[in-house]
Amino acid sequence: MPLLAPEPNTIPLMDIRILSLGALAEHPLRDSARRVRTGHATTTLVRSGDAAVLIDPGLPPAAVVARLDERAGLDPSDITHVFLTSFKADTCRGIRAFDHADWYLSQLEREAVGVPLAQLLQNADATDDETRQELEYQVSLLRECKPAPDSLAKGVDLFPLPGVTPGMTGLLVAEPDRTTLICGDAIPTLEHYEQGKVLKTSHNPEHALESFQEALEIADVLVLGRDNLVMSRGRGMM
Repeated sequence: MPLLAPEPNTIPLMDIRILSLGALAEHPLRDSARRVRTGHATTTLVRSGDAAVLIDPGLPPAAVVARLDERAGLDPSDITHVFLTSFKADTCRGIRAFDHADWYLSQLEREAVGVPLAQLLQNADATDDETRQELEYQVSLLRECKPAPDSLAKGVDLFPLPGVTPGMTGLLVAEPDRTTLICGDAIPTLEHYEQGKVLKTSHNPEHALESFQEALEIADVLVLGRDNLVMSRGRGMM
């Protein structure tokens, strides 16, 4: 008996796919010479029932929209939620392509970023229009980011990973046969994963290392913040 092909527009019970691999602006664990590039976060799509959650749209809007079509056959209007693991230009560069969706950020990250950002704007040199405009833009984005609930969709739950930033938070996605953690810069690249290291720019290196270990222990699969996915080797790695 021949297998029946799935309906072309059927929404999967649970679907995780990487839309775009990210990159660090500087990668000291890999580059033998100092190389600087435009940093951008890995962008991931998680669909659970009727929810379509886009995580860390780090490329410019047109590029994110193109990847969404190429990798998942979706339009921007299909996205219901945008979630930022941290609030950086590298994680939200393309977020304006999804103005219709609900934007979420952990409450702790929102509070930790908001006060210094407001102070920078208040103290910005009135003659430096470019800097002031960028700060105003960042403040406007932050205001539109809602504090994230503990769960964004069925089987898609927040997992705090503080350290690299005060409120960095991943998403833990539970499937019947595995658990996947989208961990943002808590584990940025394959080299950081293999060497058990966190970013040197971490807000709190000690907490960042604790979050690194927790990520290894909780998940079967890790989606790295600036790289591909890896199978977690679990306890005893560090």
